[in-house]
Amino acid sequence: MTLNLNELAGRPVIVGAGLAGLVAALALAPRPVVVVTKATLGAGAASGWAQGGVAAAVLPGDAPALHAADTIAAGAGLCDPAMVEHVTGAAPAAIEVLLRYGVPFDRDVEGRLLASLEAAHGRPRVLHVGGDTSGREIMAAVVAAVRATPSITVLEATAVHRLIADGRMLGVALAGDGESGVLPTGRVLLATGGLGGLWRHTTNPPGAVGQGPALAAEAGLPLVDLEFMQFHPTAIDVGADPMPLASEALRGDGAVLIDEAGRRFMAGVPRQELAPRDVVARAVWAELEAGRQVFLDGRQAIGARFPDRFPAVTAVCRAAGIDPVTMPIPVRPAAHYHMGGIPTDVHGRTALAGLWAAGECASTGLHGANRLASNSLLEAVVMGEAAARDMSGYEAADAEGNLPVPSTRPADPDGLAEIRRILGAHVGVRRDATGLTRAIAALAPLAARPTAAAGPALVALMMAVAALDRPESRGSHYRADHPHPVAALALSRPLDAAEALRRLQSLREEGFAA
Repeated sequence: MTLNLNELAGRPVIVGAGLAGLVAALALAPRPVVVVTKATLGAGAASGWAQGGVAAAVLPGDAPALHAADTIAAGAGLCDPAMVEHVTGAAPAAIEVLLRYGVPFDRDVEGRLLASLEAAHGRPRVLHVGGDTSGREIMAAVVAAVRATPSITVLEATAVHRLIADGRMLGVALAGDGESGVLPTGRVLLATGGLGGLWRHTTNPPGAVGQGPALAAEAGLPLVDLEFMQFHPTAIDVGADPMPLASEALRGDGAVLIDEAGRRFMAGVPRQELAPRDVVARAVWAELEAGRQVFLDGRQAIGARFPDRFPAVTAVCRAAGIDPVTMPIPVRPAAHYHMGGIPTDVHGRTALAGLWAAGECASTGLHGANRLASNSLLEAVVMGEAAARDMSGYEAADAEGNLPVPSTRPADPDGLAEIRRILGAHVGVRRDATGLTRAIAALAPLAARPTAAAGPALVALMMAVAALDRPESRGSHYRADHPHPVAALALSRPLDAAEALRRLQSLREEGFAA
């Protein structure tokens, strides 16, 4: 980071270079904008890892209203119907946006868009690029468009470690290449991705540790729906960290789940392997807890088509000595997508003037308690564009120079490893009050450390508090001690850091967290 930050003062700042952030940057063009990314452009974003594609009702026989109904059904009573209608209605236009940026969606021999059926969708409506390499190909096209846009300045290998605000955004504190400084700006979009990297078993990039929610929480903003973490039921279990993914589309093409004896344990479940992800993840988890291995078997349904239909899965399997054409694939649930985060409105606005959020770090109300497959890339495009439109019309105060530079916090890999252990043990597919209370007690000291793990630990602590304070099972949140939904709890509840700490104190006073 060798640029003079004062030369960039006053420009909108986008934190994160996944699909939501880059779409927003392109939508702001030709207005100058700064994109800040911890990695290099095109690397480190979960968008590029997505094997599923973009859900959109664009084929004959489908309609946005049908897409909306499937989204609400998967969301288990917590979706915001107005937001669902907005995003699913904007899906065809989002596909046009991606086509304009050069995304080469798969087509049939007559040039018509192809779509796959994925879990809990009532119609084939998931558009792919190159089979199971959709995220990588979409991001490659969008990154190329960004590199070709002179109004976008990208600060690579640079992290935002603090939001500077006083009732409104004033700037962001940056650190990179041994330097630190403050970029004055009254407009900031958090598009930092998710927090699945905080679990021991995860499909997320290592950097997905809740940076955006942590920045917002430390700035005093509430977070919402933190307890709802989606665990993908079929991460490939070959000892890799992060775990490679066996795409939902495999089951859409007929692959089935079996145990080591070849028993198809989902056969009696409604919609079988294409049940909502939370249902499938719990079924797989139950098999593992019973001491049985679980495999995804595509030998009959896919067979020799594997290398062409699913090249990424085939490559991962063969590197581990598994030929998916002739062998079943070992799988287990892994942290995959977080439905909660920073609450926003339809424009991506947060509760802090001058701050927007989009993508996985935001909570728009689209996903509810359980995300419908392939709605995430759709939301990233729709809400990235919406935030850009709103930012362009926002009258920010003049950027202020000489803002104080907050001190950076030293790295703490041991702290992050401990967070992963705690969440994996107590805040996973199955939860109960005893485990959640233990998680809260263990996470609190980590959140108080003056290290870089403090922000992720704070978010993890808030997540455990939210999970403990929801004594029911709904969508991706399953309480073994409260296995049924409670109608009176069918609402989203904001939680801020101060309230989470008060909840910790009350637990201590009750003697539960000793």
